[in-house]
Amino acid sequence: MTRSDGPDIFSPAKLGPVRLRNRTIKAATYENMARDGLVTDPLIDFHVAHARGGVAMTTVAYCAVAPDGRTDGHQIVWRDEAMPGLRKLTDAVHDAGAAISAQIGHSGPVNNGKSTGTRPIAPSRHFNKQFFRAVGPATREDITRVVKAHGNAARMAIDAGFDAVEVHLGHNYLASSFLSPKLNRRDDKYGGSLQNRARLALEILHEVREAAQDRLGIITKLNMDDGVPGGFWIDEACQVAQWIEESGTVDALEMTAGSSLLNPMYLFKGDSPIAEFAAAVPEPVRSGIKLVGKHVLREYPYYDGYLLDDALQIRAAVDMPMILLGGVTNKQTMDRAMAEGFEFVAMGRALLREPDLINRIAADSAVRSLCNHNNKCMTTIFTGTRCVLVPQDLPSPIPGESSSTRAVTRVP
Repeated sequence: MTRSDGPDIFSPAKLGPVRLRNRTIKAATYENMARDGLVTDPLIDFHVAHARGGVAMTTVAYCAVAPDGRTDGHQIVWRDEAMPGLRKLTDAVHDAGAAISAQIGHSGPVNNGKSTGTRPIAPSRHFNKQFFRAVGPATREDITRVVKAHGNAARMAIDAGFDAVEVHLGHNYLASSFLSPKLNRRDDKYGGSLQNRARLALEILHEVREAAQDRLGIITKLNMDDGVPGGFWIDEACQVAQWIEESGTVDALEMTAGSSLLNPMYLFKGDSPIAEFAAAVPEPVRSGIKLVGKHVLREYPYYDGYLLDDALQIRAAVDMPMILLGGVTNKQTMDRAMAEGFEFVAMGRALLREPDLINRIAADSAVRSLCNHNNKCMTTIFTGTRCVLVPQDLPSPIPGESSSTRAVTRVP
């Protein structure tokens, strides 16, 4: 139900135990600025820029709970060696005036095993067309290990100084792939009915809450739909959201959409940069993108607040705090989100274009983002995520990358 008077987007708010200076969050956008799983100065500078730009909290993407939970070999994975750099990162963001969240999860079938040197897992046997290899089904031992790894990640996040974690249940990463009837064809207690397919996600959230208690804010990023026939759909998402609320494990719910495996552009809307993707990767992947790219990287029209109407169905199903993601680029959309009952907004591409956009909107409510949704920022994940419309020196490519170790897209 629409609220006539929502809170001011620039008013302080609490997310679980965390007090935020306003209601804007820098969404997770895979930075590809870590090296060998460790924090670098460019990664710190990236998040400090957003903190100084006015967001209440910036989200570090993507921090894998296990080595086989990465999508590529350079991603941060929770381990002792990473802790000094993570603490340096959180201290720097705090000094810049913002809170900081770590996106935690397991990539499952999105893992590029050749890059990570690990065995990808999925709910059922799956052939990954991006990497041209089959992925085997997760064993019960794999499932137990992954659930416990999420709890360990939450404990390490606390020790590293993070204010919150965002548990990744979207984009057909492992937990999301279990939710999907298209990808999950198991006949045990983790497959079949929605209750069974949601079991892994709920076990992960229980483990994170048990580990974090009230020392971290806990967000979960949940798909509303996979964007493919036979995939997870919004009616099931409403039920899963209700189960999450009943479990008491989460402080805020952020709804997303699309599949890194099956339909990556479904989340982003706007232009599909097929030529730029092809130029960013070596042969033979380049030729493959040119040949079939329009079938894999489909275009969807962009409009402000493009996930709002679907997210309102979830909003009507639960009472817990929610974060609106998708096409939040101006004060008008922010105000509408607040009026519709959302407590926070998350912003991605608009802040890549202008890290100081929040400060500028706070000073002048008529300011609108310069982002034109050409989505060419997606192709920069191979060299360090950025807006291509902002002139700057490019970071060095990942050493030793080849066509067999690069993904076409990674959706945080």
